[in-house]
Amino acid sequence: MFEFARKQPPLLGIDIGSAAVKLLELGPAAGRRAEQGLASLRVEALALAPLPPGAVVEKKIADVAQVGEAIASALRRSRSKTKRAAVAVAGSAVMTKILSLDADLSDAEMEMQIQLESDQYVPYPLDEVNLDFDVIGPTQGAVGRVDVLLAASRRENIDDRVAALEHAGLSAAIIDIESNAVETACRALLAPLGPGLGLNAESGTARLTAVADIGATLTTLHVLHADQLIYTREQSVGGQQLMDEVRWHEDLMRGPRGAQAGEFAGDQAGDQALARLAAASTERQTEILAPFQDTLARQLGRALQFFYSTSAFNRVDELLLTGGVTQVAALERLIAERLALPTRIVDPLAEMILSADLDLALVRNSRRAMLIALGLAMRRFR
Repeated sequence: MFEFARKQPPLLGIDIGSAAVKLLELGPAAGRRAEQGLASLRVEALALAPLPPGAVVEKKIADVAQVGEAIASALRRSRSKTKRAAVAVAGSAVMTKILSLDADLSDAEMEMQIQLESDQYVPYPLDEVNLDFDVIGPTQGAVGRVDVLLAASRRENIDDRVAALEHAGLSAAIIDIESNAVETACRALLAPLGPGLGLNAESGTARLTAVADIGATLTTLHVLHADQLIYTREQSVGGQQLMDEVRWHEDLMRGPRGAQAGEFAGDQAGDQALARLAAASTERQTEILAPFQDTLARQLGRALQFFYSTSAFNRVDELLLTGGVTQVAALERLIAERLALPTRIVDPLAEMILSADLDLALVRNSRRAMLIALGLAMRRFR
């Protein structure tokens, strides 16, 4: 699954979200074979640093300096010495197109031809975009031709991320697309099911798996079929709503004096609030979770219905939940009941060896929010 044969230079996977920067570094685990998938990897470094409100707006960096400071903070917390990083831009900021080119062309010749013909594919002046391409494989039904995936994004989307990394003393080794990182991570997570992510027991066809990545303000639904990401949709609901609900209930329990201003500021307070909820009684969990799970289930249901209406499918085989709020295990049961779908919470780091140097409290609270960071960090082994 991974290329361990030759030494791969260390790489940080850095996910720049709307509310926090998440950092993950992976290395090969001693005594494990690459064919063992995620179990062959070791978590060398992990960190999370909050972002000020407005630093990232709709997945675009609005304040490079603030994002750079957050990356620097995460790097200090991780204690990693690695300077190469992989980051991603949102899929909505990238235009992709599959071209069919002569198979005999070298990479340099392909690049020259794409540059010459780019005005046919890219709706922006060439000096305003960054282009890249990758050969996918032979063009079906066309001898001597290959399919080439072209990706283009406005230069500002790339430059802002490069500048934020440089602000933190890092270099941008890879600029990926978020959907690619998610696909990489999900394929590794689901690899134990076998090729095609397992088969549907009734139809014998490749399973259809939906993955809901619950962020602070957005939840992104991804659908994978036969090892490929075929659908992505963002919904305006996130874990911040649940943390606000937890704090509101805790304020009521404190009585008229309530909480002092700023008592809950910061990512650690949010993690602690979710940890208290995870340890609460089933009755209290159900009471506090009800408004959030109703909203989340409704939004996920809408995203799935839109997928069904635009595809040949009418049901997914399984829904996987990931994101910081999924440390509250009761969410799995409530969403499963509401959507009438087999549902389970997945931990992106569950199979891996953890370095003894890691902050275990940080790992416990943030490990389920590392899906995109995992996909980026795995680029070290491709």
